[in-house]
Amino acid sequence: MKKIMPIGPLMMEHRLIERMIGVIEKELNRLENEELLVPTLIDTFIDFIRTYADRCHHGKEEDIFFRELKQKSLSSEHEKILYELIEEHTFGRKLTKQMAYANMNYVKGDGKSFETIVGCMKTLVDFYPQHIEKEDKHFFIPVMQYFSSEEKDSMLKEGFEFDKNLIHTKYQDIVARAEELSGKEKG
Repeated sequence: MKKIMPIGPLMMEHRLIERMIGVIEKELNRLENEELLVPTLIDTFIDFIRTYADRCHHGKEEDIFFRELKQKSLSSEHEKILYELIEEHTFGRKLTKQMAYANMNYVKGDGKSFETIVGCMKTLVDFYPQHIEKEDKHFFIPVMQYFSSEEKDSMLKEGFEFDKNLIHTKYQDIVARAEELSGKEKG
């Protein structure tokens, strides 16, 4: 029986991210013909990218997989790619934050925010497929050589634990934010 490597769930998560990028691209195509933005759909994109792509997926990459890789003596090529990927995650966060801010302003009536949102969407559609390809085809599998079977199993188990706790963290954050917005004391 073949064992699952810790990159297996990460690569499966890439497939769901690719599907959402496809939806964003479809919405971009619609917006070329019709300049009627649907802010709730943009909020859905933002929530998906922030929660699933960043907190869940990049969270496991950075907090587990990359953390463990940094403890290894990586080749210069693998080390270079590792730090490029970390920078790309930071770029994705900044881009998503920019899109969220523009969508908030659009809802408030700032028509100029439309172009910012569309620009962010175009960048996401260009960015994620390249980022995913770099991880799937040029990094994940080659760097597995640095780990023993026990280390791989440990990272896989830690990834499952990470996922189990994510939903609680997300909704704790939502309640804290709601309390902050309503002026209520945390209790």
